[in-house]
Parts: sequence; C-alpha cells; structure tokens
Amino acid sequence: MSNVATQAAAKVQRTLVGRVVSDKRAKTITVLVERRTKHELYGKIVATSRKYHAHDEKGEYKMGDVVEIAESRPLSKTKNWVVTRLVERAETV
Repeated sequence: MSNVATQAAAKVQRTLVGRVVSDKRAKTITVLVERRTKHELYGKIVATSRKYHAHDEKGEYKMGDVVEIAESRPLSKTKNWVVTRLVERAETV
C-alpha cells in the first residue's frame, strides 16, 4: 500500500447519529446510539444501544436533540467523540 493510500484511509472518521440523553456536565453530552441488528443464531432483528460521551465545546446541545458525532483523539478517560452537527432539535413542550 502506498503512503498516500494509508493517509487517505487514516482520515476517514466513524460517524454515528444518536439522541442526547444527558447534558449536565460542562462541555460534555451523553449520546444514546441505537442500532438494529440481526441475531446471529436466531435471525430475529434485535435493538441494541450504547451510550457515548461527546465533546460539546459551547454547550449548545440539549436533552432530546438528535446529533451526529464523529470519532476523534482521546479528550479524557471516557470521551473520544466530538459533536459534528445537529440533525434535529428536540421538541419543546
């Protein structure tokens, strides 16, 4: 593999879309990402979920917002994702 191909492969970031479930910490939000996968043995569609801590520099994302997060360098012990964009604003009641 050439050096140019390895650099291009290294720049590809994983992105996920999920819902903000906590915004209580400074510059950090918790994002719940839900996936639907097929069970390996039984074939049933199973919903799996996982929470990610994402960096929110300005504190602009609130609970219930749907956001896109991208993988980054480690920012703390548990935080290595950064919010890239707002997909959908939460409904205000």
